[in-house]
Amino acid sequence: MKISKNILNFLSELKLNNNRNWFIENKDRFTEIQSELVSLTGYLLSEIEKFDKSLKGVDPKSCIFRIYKDVRFSKDKSPYKTHFGIFMRGGGKKIEGTGYYLHIEPNDSLIGGGSYQPDPKSLFKIRERMIADSKTFQKILKDPKFVQDFGTEFYAEKLKTAPKGFAKDHPMIELLKYKGFAVAKKIKNADLTSNDFASETVKSFRNLYPLNQFLEDAMSR
Repeated sequence: MKISKNILNFLSELKLNNNRNWFIENKDRFTEIQSELVSLTGYLLSEIEKFDKSLKGVDPKSCIFRIYKDVRFSKDKSPYKTHFGIFMRGGGKKIEGTGYYLHIEPNDSLIGGGSYQPDPKSLFKIRERMIADSKTFQKILKDPKFVQDFGTEFYAEKLKTAPKGFAKDHPMIELLKYKGFAVAKKIKNADLTSNDFASETVKSFRNLYPLNQFLEDAMSR
């Protein structure tokens, strides 16, 4: 299963014609794309739940973000997003916590997961767990398959100094400075439209699962 070129073409054209008239004229195309995204999400969920049981029974439609922008507090008043976002986790995309993310945007697509912007209480719990079980955390981050997919840096902002309540000279201080613990893997257009895109994405999500599990457990304590 793959992403059709129709999706990339639609998004490219939308970027050049981000207005209500163009969107209405192309509503049939959008409806077809929505059906394709639901099918793709359904496949991904069915495969992910084989190793992450928390996703069992999740409705694919609940995982797909709306394309309509909230422009109330934005200087950019263009009404539509120029990408598609899919976030898969137990309970649906609106539940706080970790998950599996797919971002579809011409020349700027990615897959990822983890915890992007945990609230202060959850962030503190994660940091505490990192210290209490540093061996497990370091093992996850150094796993060759994980590194191959997601590298060695988190996709998040970082404090300039030690977070409150943690020693400045702690051996893990550079990791503790992170304000989030999300990871991401860039995806080329050609990879999106290849026949093995979905199966390869599932493999990457499988490599991500131990990190999600560690973070989820930390936040639930």
